[in-house]
Amino acid sequence: MKAKSTVQIDSDRVLVTEWRFAPGAETGHHVHAHDYVVVPLINGTVRVEDSAGEREVEMHAGVSYARSAGVAHNLVNVNGYEFRFVEVELR
Repeated sequence: MKAKSTVQIDSDRVLVTEWRFAPGAETGHHVHAHDYVVVPLINGTVRVEDSAGEREVEMHAGVSYARSAGVAHNLVNVNGYEFRFVEVELR
């Protein structure tokens, strides 16, 4: 099951997307073309699947993190509830 994405802002400088993951939903494998920041909206855990393998990562509401362009991964909601975050891609 795919996570639902809703674009909030799409300009020449930034792309802001809200992601909603039902239990078990995932982004699908993808590569980030731009640097980006993720802002979790609620506390939860995601499974990260990338070239290093699989690991579970706790995310905390309002505690942002940033990654550089080129990140390739899939994210899966392992919670028993909907998990949400906002992703800000810098163009």
